[in-house]
Amino acid sequence: MQRGNYNKRCAIISAATAVFVRDGYVGASIDAIAEEANVSRQTIYNQIGDKEKLFVEVVRGINEHGSARLVAVLATFPDEPENIGRELVEFAIRLTRDCLCDDNSRALRKLIENEGSRYPELFETWKDYGPGKNWPAISSRFARLARAGDIDLDDPDLAARQFMALIRADLPNEPGQLVNDTELEQAARNGVRTFLRAYGKRDAALAL
Repeated sequence: MQRGNYNKRCAIISAATAVFVRDGYVGASIDAIAEEANVSRQTIYNQIGDKEKLFVEVVRGINEHGSARLVAVLATFPDEPENIGRELVEFAIRLTRDCLCDDNSRALRKLIENEGSRYPELFETWKDYGPGKNWPAISSRFARLARAGDIDLDDPDLAARQFMALIRADLPNEPGQLVNDTELEQAARNGVRTFLRAYGKRDAALAL
């Protein structure tokens, strides 16, 4: 794709995301998206197609971006922790900030809230990578920590699900609500403290 066309496509999808989140699928119009992207209606049809095709591209783009962010954050999991409490808190902050409370995640949750029943097939990827569904990728990391003796658990899948629930327990549930750094850190610290009381070595949670 030529550079100019690529830039236009990115601008259209970015504008469409904002309009779909703001107005919903039914309320959104190609004219509003064209105005937001500063392009013509015909450019949108030439680059992507009609409103439904554009909506599909928006959801696909959000999912792909979210998946890439998750992979990047998982690479920072503390596999060989020197201070498991502190390092799990830092990991939890990155996970919530970059994967659960970022702009893309807020947009996706809003779209699911408004359009999930209309287009359930479009949100299949979210079932694997969305909030609360990250535990399969995290459970193997907890299994390694257990084998190394850093934590004590029999069911890493259960532990991962509980970890995800705990670090999100004190975060707001409203789809568009922003979360500041202080709230992220406090939620992560509270969640990890409770997690380590169940699975950590003696006094590990007391240091938080």
